[in-house]
Amino acid sequence: MIDALPPQGVPADQVLAELRGMRAADLPTHGGRLFAYVYDPARAGLDELAMSAYALSAHVNGLDPTAFPSLLATENALVAAAARVLGAGPGTDAPDVVGSVTSGGTESLILAVKTARDAHPEITAPRLVAPSTAHAAFAKAAHYLGVALDLVPVDPETFTPDPAAVAAAITADTVLVACSAPSYAQGVVDPVEQIAAIAAERGVRCHVDACFGGWALPFLRRVGVAVPAFDFGLPGVTSMSVDLHKYAYTPKGVSVLLHRDAGLRRPQYFAFADWPGYTMVNPVISSTRSGGPIAAAFATLRHVGDEGYLELARQTRDAVAGLAKAVSEVDGLRLLAPADFTVVCLTSDDPGLDLFVLADELAARGWHTQPQLPYQGIPASIHLTVTASVLPQVPQFGPALAESAAAARAHGPVELPAELLAMAAHLPPDQLTAEMVAGLADTFGLTGGEPGAAPRMAVVNAVLAAAPPRLRERLLVEFVSLLQRPSW
Repeated sequence: MIDALPPQGVPADQVLAELRGMRAADLPTHGGRLFAYVYDPARAGLDELAMSAYALSAHVNGLDPTAFPSLLATENALVAAAARVLGAGPGTDAPDVVGSVTSGGTESLILAVKTARDAHPEITAPRLVAPSTAHAAFAKAAHYLGVALDLVPVDPETFTPDPAAVAAAITADTVLVACSAPSYAQGVVDPVEQIAAIAAERGVRCHVDACFGGWALPFLRRVGVAVPAFDFGLPGVTSMSVDLHKYAYTPKGVSVLLHRDAGLRRPQYFAFADWPGYTMVNPVISSTRSGGPIAAAFATLRHVGDEGYLELARQTRDAVAGLAKAVSEVDGLRLLAPADFTVVCLTSDDPGLDLFVLADELAARGWHTQPQLPYQGIPASIHLTVTASVLPQVPQFGPALAESAAAARAHGPVELPAELLAMAAHLPPDQLTAEMVAGLADTFGLTGGEPGAAPRMAVVNAVLAAAPPRLRERLLVEFVSLLQRPSW
């Protein structure tokens, strides 16, 4: 193991070589074969520009915007750009939109819930209404902030909630109604227009989580994709969030949280003067913030420009269509949801074609996808987040998918031992020990293997699919805890 604090300093070129060696074990962040986690526009020179801008402002501190006006200027410029893309700004029905730059979608959603909660101090037991397909960060926000989460089931065919069910879930203690544009798992846009109108009628804030693909949607609309209304053009929408490190293709982590006006944003701030140091005033969760990511995002948007994002949207649209066609041409596979925007989500009704084995076979051929477990009548699926860099890979993906499906059928479905199935179905989460998880990880080969080799995850996913959500959570907590231990 490499010692991060050696007795004597190590030459810079050796340190960089060591980092490159460790990076060799990572999944590929460029090239259009990783369908989750990363967003690659495949534009020459963009990485170098962003990293140069990052370096210029890496040591700038967002703690005090008066000390570093460059950071304030770039942050305000990013907020204005995001607001304009999402239907706000001068000459619109939402001319007074304000916002903040956060570290990512999770922070944006936590702050959206905090702002809505703190706007109603008289409500002692605040509640949040969201579809069951809403991002898990809403559950995290509710957990952190002491807000009850009321999940509204979605239709198993459309993956969207019934607006009437959303209305029925709203109570006198509801401080926020949330919806997605689009949702992550299936990539569909909730009926935002109806939900926002219901929220407005009931006097409740409505947040649209556009973190995942919200930056792409307006550009997709402009290149001919039918995108439903979802942004500040709807009067009931009081706040929105959009991640720039996704379809604006900036380095991580940069998200923007927008409010329809400054009055709605005010409870987002935290200020504290009752101590002998400086008066703390923070718009976001962090106090100290590096200016690096914000400068990199600013440079990226300036360089790509409006026309550049239109072209990236065209490439993404065409890649989505090509991948969807490839899925439709493989016997036993089908699209789980319409591939309308930035996601291709596929499933299988063929009992001989195990999707978890299929994902392993794709990974063995250099295509890295994201298996999704069954949930409340929604079958297991494979999720593909599609970016502009995927388009040149589409001709190769179809044959690889067909070959992987044939290999998955030859392999056969995962068959778990009866005792393991019984444990997954009936073991109380609090009886699961770290030693049990370590044994499972060793059995499945998850803590060793060759660097860079794609682990076979089908059995693991089958175990997780058989476990109820609380046990599944505990399994993963213990597994990640097993991984995150210092090397002495």
